[in-house]
Amino acid sequence: MLVSLRWLKDFVEIEITAAELAERLTMAGLEVDAVEEKKPAFSGVVVARILSIKAHPDADKLVLCDVSTGDRVFPVVCGAKNIKEGDVVPLATVGAQIPGGYTIKLSKIRGVVSEGMLCSEAELSIGEDAAGIMILPGNLTLGVDLAEALELHDTVLDVGVTPNRPDCLSMIGIAREVAAITGKTLRYPEIRLSENDEDIQNLTFVEILDPDLCPRYTARIIKNATIKPSPLWMRLRLEAVGLRAINNIVDVTNFVMMEMGQPLHAFDFRFLEEGRIVVRRSKPGEPFISLDGKERVLRNDTLMICDGRKPVAIGGIMGGLNSEVKDDTETILIESAYFNPVSIRRSSKWLQMSTDAAFRFERGIDPQGQLMALDRAARLMADLSGGTICKNAINCCPKPIEAIRDIPLRVKKVRDTLGAPVSADDIVKTLESIEIDVRKDSHAQEETFLVTPPAFRVDLTREIDLIEEVARLYGYDRIPVTMPAVTAASITQNSRERLSERIKNILNGCGYSEVINYSFVTFRACDLLRLDADDERRNVVRIRNPLTEDQSVMRTTIVYSLLETMRKNSHAGTFDLKIFEMGRTYIQKQSGKLPEENNKLGLLLTGARYEDLWHFKDLQGDFYDLKGTLENIFDNLNIGSVKFVSGANEPFLHPGRSCSLMINDRCFGYMGEVHPDLLDGLDLRNPAQISEIDIDVLMACYTDVLMFKELSRFPSSTRDVAFLVREEMEGDAVISAAMADPEELLEKVSIFDVYDGKGISPGKKSVGLRFCYRAPDRTLTDEEVNKVHSRMVKSVIAHTGAVIRGDDR
Repeated sequence: MLVSLRWLKDFVEIEITAAELAERLTMAGLEVDAVEEKKPAFSGVVVARILSIKAHPDADKLVLCDVSTGDRVFPVVCGAKNIKEGDVVPLATVGAQIPGGYTIKLSKIRGVVSEGMLCSEAELSIGEDAAGIMILPGNLTLGVDLAEALELHDTVLDVGVTPNRPDCLSMIGIAREVAAITGKTLRYPEIRLSENDEDIQNLTFVEILDPDLCPRYTARIIKNATIKPSPLWMRLRLEAVGLRAINNIVDVTNFVMMEMGQPLHAFDFRFLEEGRIVVRRSKPGEPFISLDGKERVLRNDTLMICDGRKPVAIGGIMGGLNSEVKDDTETILIESAYFNPVSIRRSSKWLQMSTDAAFRFERGIDPQGQLMALDRAARLMADLSGGTICKNAINCCPKPIEAIRDIPLRVKKVRDTLGAPVSADDIVKTLESIEIDVRKDSHAQEETFLVTPPAFRVDLTREIDLIEEVARLYGYDRIPVTMPAVTAASITQNSRERLSERIKNILNGCGYSEVINYSFVTFRACDLLRLDADDERRNVVRIRNPLTEDQSVMRTTIVYSLLETMRKNSHAGTFDLKIFEMGRTYIQKQSGKLPEENNKLGLLLTGARYEDLWHFKDLQGDFYDLKGTLENIFDNLNIGSVKFVSGANEPFLHPGRSCSLMINDRCFGYMGEVHPDLLDGLDLRNPAQISEIDIDVLMACYTDVLMFKELSRFPSSTRDVAFLVREEMEGDAVISAAMADPEELLEKVSIFDVYDGKGISPGKKSVGLRFCYRAPDRTLTDEEVNKVHSRMVKSVIAHTGAVIRGDDR
């Protein structure tokens, strides 16, 4: 919001500097982003009067003027045709600087001396009129610097108005704040109307078909208006706040909007068919051409201002080309209305039409300020156009907006919240300075006021809002600085947090880096992962207002997020990744219900196993690297019952290089190599290993209680046996068979060799098991070991149908 200091002084007396005012406004909650001095682009131009005009002796199109500055008469040669004797004009004297880098010099024009130059508005860059000399008001003092006479020096404040303060989107709104913080009195513009005898009720009427979107619509009619440029004072004020002057009628609507915060619109009444206004919603597919010349096809929820047959404006946003004020307009209908903020915001965003009017309507204007702004505009239009105001005004209000009244404000609550000894008198004085009505509540047990905010303060609805008003106007600098009382307490974590932290530490130790992705993914993620039609992971939660189409649904698996991270890194030239993410997935189980949320751990490995060093060349991470990482996690968490079962049956994994993770016969995750077709679809070239684990299942099996077992001081004894088993039997099944009948002296069983080459029967393979035996209290003898070992071998044979290699011949 640009605020002209000269315009502001029309409403409040300002005795402090612009810099001090900016500081005090900022401390009151209206941050001033910049302070800019506005100076005219000329110097040495003074006010002068034309005493006489004579024909030039040697040029038919030039005249010789005698121009007085009060104490001296200057001969000036001029070619303009719009001047006459007695006119007050701007005179650029010898040595004057004018826009364009020109310096006025004493010169001879066709043999006649000219000691200056009479200037147009365009030549001085204070207007666009270049057709003739600028004619000044006749009451200006001769010889006075033109910039001083026309008050062209100004200071403009750029005020950052927060969305909850629409009352400050006007000069009067800012002036009200200035008056409150400086202790001055706010002055409202005087509005006196002179109406003709023609009643507006006989000329037009307003019908509101949708009072929810337009609770109030007021209108006046101006007749016999003449369209012409606005006077200089109005153009200067509009330009100071960033608006372009158009003509006297349109400029008045903008002027009153900036002055009072009420957007207005002016219609050429002759283009309103049937001479009436109808306020309704748009029809689906209804076309409309706005003032910017663009045709828009509307939805069925846009508020439209119509005449008896057609739309003539998009309510609260922009007028229509079919009813704009033209150079020959004589009868004008002025609109001043209140529109629903949500409706205007929705339509403005969908139509991509961000106008000054929409900016104010969507934040909430004064619901009771329409008539005052209407009368102010009617008076200015009549004065500037020579028109007359028709008797009475249309005031259609089918759904009055209820004012908020009697908000309790406890004095003790104010003091406790602010931590300052604010007196009751200070509270009343502060609130009344911004036109808030305050009266004592005689029925309350503690000292309490009943507060009624003015209609223009749409942000004041609760006691805490009023306390904030007291704080900012009382002065934040007057509130004592105190440190909050904080008790020293240790941070406690629940068991799930401890598990997550422990997993992160394990993975960091394995060289993995944590990534954090959005929970939003593209709606195409399920198709890219080639999930089956009946896969529950296709039951996505859709976002109503997604930022982009690539973030339109909630993810049902972390896999896609990790692959997207890999793709972005790959495109940036990073091909070696060890990353993991701990986050949630969301599956819509029932329509209209909250989704099921699951805590997941995802890992991705691609590229080199180690850093690119001379002794680790071309060692690529593979399936077994990722499997080893998962085993590290389970071992560190003391979860020893996890099984890796080949064949994960996931469509995005390589069918022969994947496995499911089982615990107590329950699948809680999977791992494997990403399917080559999926990598091609994502424009990825490097093979990748990926895994996803349900942390909630791990949590059920995890305990952070550590069990201690004393290490034996005695040596172990090992025995190796090669078994011939079926080719399809997994190594884990062989180990499980060995452990099926546990022996007290058996410490560990591991696979040391797998072979299926020469000498092995078809359909068979050789699995070498190493049995480790140890006693806690003695060194085992061979006899003891052999006895136990014999039982273990028989157990494996019994459970798997295996034979000892060499015994099959």
